Amino acid sequence: MKAFVFPGQGAQFVGMGKDLYDNNPLAKELFEKANDILGFRITDIMFSGTDEELKQTKVTQPAVFLHSVISALCMGEDFAPDMVAGHSLGEFSALVAAGALNFEDGLKLVYARAMAMQKACEAAPSTMAAIVGLDDATIENVCTEINTENNVVVPANYNCPGQLVISGNVEAVKAACEKLKAAGAKRALLLPVGGAFHSPLMQPAKDELQAAIEATTFNTPKCAVYQNVDAQAHTDAEEIKANLIAQLTASVRWTQEVQNMIAAGATDFTECGPGKVLQGMIGKIAKGNDAVTAHGIQA
Repeated sequence: MKAFVFPGQGAQFVGMGKDLYDNNPLAKELFEKANDILGFRITDIMFSGTDEELKQTKVTQPAVFLHSVISALCMGEDFAPDMVAGHSLGEFSALVAAGALNFEDGLKLVYARAMAMQKACEAAPSTMAAIVGLDDATIENVCTEINTENNVVVPANYNCPGQLVISGNVEAVKAACEKLKAAGAKRALLLPVGGAFHSPLMQPAKDELQAAIEATTFNTPKCAVYQNVDAQAHTDAEEIKANLIAQLTASVRWTQEVQNMIAAGATDFTECGPGKVLQGMIGKIAKGNDAVTAHGIQA
C-alpha cells in the first residue's frame, strides 16, 4: 500500500519549488494564486530570497506547505495514496492533498497558524531541544519531574526511536537537557527555533487558530489521514477538525503514526515537499523491515 507523507517547518531551502514553477503550468498557476492570497510574492523569497528571509515563520510555513502540496498535485494520476500523514505543519499539506481541505482554505489556515505561532513565541522566551540516544520513557519521566505550571517542559515530537524533541520555557528545557545528559543521552541539543511548539505555551496560538479552523469547511478525505495528536487514521471531517485544533499544544506522535501506517499495510512511503527528513525518520522507525521503502519525488 502507498503512503504519502509531508514534512514540517525546518525542511525549507532557497530555490525550493522553482523547477516546478518553471516547468509545470499547473504549478505556476497555483504559486501565483498563492501570491495573490497571501498579498506578497512568496515565490520571490522561495526561489531567490535569503536564508534569513525564508526562516521567518510567516514565510517558512506557507512556503513548505506550498512546495509540498503543489508537488503532490502535479503528480497527476501518480498521486494515488492509500493513506497520508504530515509532520506538524505537514498535516495541513496532507489534508489538502487528500481533499479534506481545498487549496485556498489550506493556505489561509497555514498562514493564520504561522502568524499566531509567531505571536505566541514573542510573548515568552521559549525553545525546543533534540534528545538523542535515550528511550522515550526516561525523557517523559525527566520532563514530568521538572514540569510545573510556570516552568513548562514537555515531550513535543516523537520523531523516531532514539530521537525525541522536548519543548518549553528556556530555563526548564535547559534543566531537562542537563538531567537527560546525566541519564545517558548521547546528545541534548537546543534547537535554533523561536518558540516552544507543541507545548502548553502555544495555547494563545491554539485559541486564535481554533476560530479559523471552526469557520473553515472540511470534507471527507479520499483516503485515511493519520493525525499527529493520536497517531490514528481518520476520515470523519469533524474528528479531523478537532484533532487539528488540538495539534498546536499536543505532542507530534510521528513514530507511532508511521508504526500504525505500517501495521495497516503501508510499504511504500513517498515524501512530498522539500528535504528528506521524513525519509530518514521512516527508515529508523521501520528498521529491520525490508518490505518498507521511503523515497521522495523530483520536485
